[in-house]
Amino acid sequence: MDIAGRNALVTGGAARVGKALTLALAKAGANVFIHYNSSAGPADETAAEAKALAVNAAIGSANLSDPTAGAKLVEDATAALGPISILVNSASGFPTDSLADVTLDGFHAALDLTLASPIFLTQACAAALPEEIDGAVVNITDVKTHKPYLDHFSYIIAKGGIDTFTRAAARALAPRIRVNAVALGVILPPPGEDDFYAEKLASKIPMKRVGGSAPVAAAMLALIENDFITGEIVRIDGGSHLE
Repeated sequence: MDIAGRNALVTGGAARVGKALTLALAKAGANVFIHYNSSAGPADETAAEAKALAVNAAIGSANLSDPTAGAKLVEDATAALGPISILVNSASGFPTDSLADVTLDGFHAALDLTLASPIFLTQACAAALPEEIDGAVVNITDVKTHKPYLDHFSYIIAKGGIDTFTRAAARALAPRIRVNAVALGVILPPPGEDDFYAEKLASKIPMKRVGGSAPVAAAMLALIENDFITGEIVRIDGGSHLE
């Protein structure tokens, strides 16, 4: 797939890894619709940076804790840019809980934001995409679905669902729409933590360093551009899965 001239929707695309994904798509020539929840300022800044790369950019707010919000978001993105043929499901929470203390409300909230919204966003994008246009979806998941966190129980269950959803959607939407995922390791410090915290985590993995967002963006672009890959989950984790 040639990315140049395509229209892309990136959820959580205003900050952190999501911003890097948005700008990587813009550098490759895609017009970008930047979803945010409440951070309008960073979204405006990211849109300005994208426009400086000579592409169209627009922003839109939606609370994806409500999975039904995705359909309207796709409508807004299509109205702003035209048919959306690239969807990047990056928005996610990172709640702290365990099997011992998880509540039903907390569990449902994690599933709604991190699993259900990507599912229904993908459904809406696929339904809205004209038959003559092919498409690509990239989900952002977590390498720890294979060796789960003990203190982010609801989150990692939801991300495990994203892994299965990626494979199921790849089968359901083939051959016109390809669905892949990127599984992240130590990429940036978690929200509320500093660089030292991330470096301490990275000291335990084979590559002995924090990955940064650039390798994630490169993997996303590769999955979109290679039109014979679908149902794949690429680990960007510095080899942590080997430990």
